[in-house]
Amino acid sequence: MRKVAVLGATGSIGTSALDVIARHPQRFRASVLAAHRSVDALAELCLRFEPDLAVIADPALEAELARRLRQAGLKTLAASGSEALNQAAAGELCDTVVAAIVGAAGLESTLAAARAGKRLLLANKEAIVMAGPLLLAALETGGGELLPVDSEHNALFQALPPAAASRRGGLDAAGVNRLILTASGGPFRGRSRAELGAITPEQAVAHPNWSMGRKISVDSASLMNKGLEVIEAHFLFGAPAERIDVVVHPQSIVHSLVEYADGSVLAQLGNPDMRTALAYGLAWPQRLDAGVKPLDLIALGRLDFQPPDLDTFRCLGLAYAALRAGGTAPTVLNAANEVAVAAFLDGQLPFLAISEVIEACLDEIPPEPVANLAQLIQTDLTARATAQRMMRRLHC
Repeated sequence: MRKVAVLGATGSIGTSALDVIARHPQRFRASVLAAHRSVDALAELCLRFEPDLAVIADPALEAELARRLRQAGLKTLAASGSEALNQAAAGELCDTVVAAIVGAAGLESTLAAARAGKRLLLANKEAIVMAGPLLLAALETGGGELLPVDSEHNALFQALPPAAASRRGGLDAAGVNRLILTASGGPFRGRSRAELGAITPEQAVAHPNWSMGRKISVDSASLMNKGLEVIEAHFLFGAPAERIDVVVHPQSIVHSLVEYADGSVLAQLGNPDMRTALAYGLAWPQRLDAGVKPLDLIALGRLDFQPPDLDTFRCLGLAYAALRAGGTAPTVLNAANEVAVAAFLDGQLPFLAISEVIEACLDEIPPEPVANLAQLIQTDLTARATAQRMMRRLHC
């Protein structure tokens, strides 16, 4: 039986992972659950899954979490803070880690799990965007397994030969020409820049196909989510920027494709439900019931594909530019985006200004070769401060 730590248990990815775990109690046990500040939701999950350990990120909430666990008569231990989270990810209470903490906050625990040789189900794309070289080095040191559970990268993992999917063999040796990521286009697909000037947060988070958190939904609306996935694909599969393409696919049925030298194109299809990728990661190399409705191609009727509009949705182009610049540029991109998206969600920044802030930060902060985690954390902090300054300059 696999002992699974779900980091980000109360979010959309964590909830989906726990649904799969609950369907197969003979295969999996949720031994560690972690959340940011949602004590009530975390306590309710502990009551249902009875983990060995529950971690709340905010130390000020640990006492309340412990009280709730005692009140429920649970043996679950309570802990808090980043160090407790890192220890939980690396410790003996789990052999599998679902890394689903959104943003840069999930970086250290993801690295800790990799160094400890865990099976790492990576849903936190920001961790590999910020620190791709460090994560790959940690995986090499720990000797564990990395299984991407972003739907697009999980699709690539399924469509690539095993050696290429795990980076044990190169794409050229596998006869791969291109990796093709699909994008739904978000809620604003087909609109011009002029039509996006007065977009509200409520409109931006209304994704047409996927159920996601607010930050990721805004990233989808701006196409930054796809830009981050391009960088992620580069590190996961060793593909240069010029061999990673993006196509807009409104139905979100084809999750990604691999083009081979012989003209073949292999695709992974399925209904837009994260449980498919999570079940694949949890049970790999086997497959099991994820609770996902089977795909009805007859009812679907058609599959459409379009090029992305890089003039309107400039974040995708900025992500490619950061990948080509290399070094710490993706860290700057990610940090600036997080600050700008938070400001947009708070009503302090127009939707179209998200890309302006990111571009200004990339121009302001020259990339450096990635050296260590301390350097990346400092780069992240510098980029966040720069983004705040750029927002005041651009939209004072």
